[in-house]
Amino acid sequence: MLWTKQGSRKQQQTTTSTLMLILASMRRCSRTLSGLAATKTPSVVHHISSRSGAKHVYGIECSAIADQAKRIVADNGFSDRVTIIKGKVEEITLPVDKVDCIISEWMGYFLFYESMLDTVLYARDKWLVPGGLILPDKATLSMVGIEDGEYRQEKIDFWDNVYGFDMSSIKERALIEPLVDNVDPEQIATSSCQMKTIDILDMKVEDANFEVPFKVTASRNDYIHALVAYFDIAFTQCHKLVKFSTSPRSRHTHWKQTVFYLEDTLIVDQGEVIQGVLKCSPNKKNPRDLDISMTYEFKGKHMTASRTQQYRMR
Repeated sequence: MLWTKQGSRKQQQTTTSTLMLILASMRRCSRTLSGLAATKTPSVVHHISSRSGAKHVYGIECSAIADQAKRIVADNGFSDRVTIIKGKVEEITLPVDKVDCIISEWMGYFLFYESMLDTVLYARDKWLVPGGLILPDKATLSMVGIEDGEYRQEKIDFWDNVYGFDMSSIKERALIEPLVDNVDPEQIATSSCQMKTIDILDMKVEDANFEVPFKVTASRNDYIHALVAYFDIAFTQCHKLVKFSTSPRSRHTHWKQTVFYLEDTLIVDQGEVIQGVLKCSPNKKNPRDLDISMTYEFKGKHMTASRTQQYRMR
């Protein structure tokens, strides 16, 4: 979305021509009913932005829901201040050369899976004025270890013996595909570790291809069946800091958490450390899919383990 801001007297003193570009919010609301309030209904973000003082708002959407959004804009009397453009960001032409603010709910599962990040960076480089705003602008990817023996037994180890038949080949596939689900905070058995932080204002597309270390410490005597990734989002350019988390300890969102089950069941005592390296890169055939490699090492009182696992988010 692009907007031009008029707003209050104080706002007018700082900017008299703010253009806002909104990307992706309608696309995402067409397939989910939860998340930020502004993405629950087509074009709500555009209406709120206009009411907040935007001189003009441009919403870009490539799906058929753009047609419905245009009608909603007209029905609510915003046609002179909100323009919906149907098409891909990389292919459309804006009626303005530059915008002052870009808003996009670009995040995907595991932050990067099926995300709109590359599209936002394209819009930033093409249309955002120097010193312009991107909302949200910062994201942090973190990891924690959990106990999840019941699920592992029912959904993964189950394939070792199915009514006397060896179906372990299906188990191998089950381990490759991370599970996206809400994790009970009571399952958390380690400290959390921040792995990667990105700043949308200055990052590059290739930064989505990364290799980062991680280290978590057992917070109690337990078993570790999986490592869980989640992310935090921050709007640091607002007058007051606004942020939210997809952590298991936070309110549920439609992003949930991403669970990476381990081949080994780690028997940990409080204070023992699991460490390793996570590698993530967009799939060569489909950049919105992810190829993830995780190497972990553990040396504890009861056991040691060292392994590299490959995961695919498709």
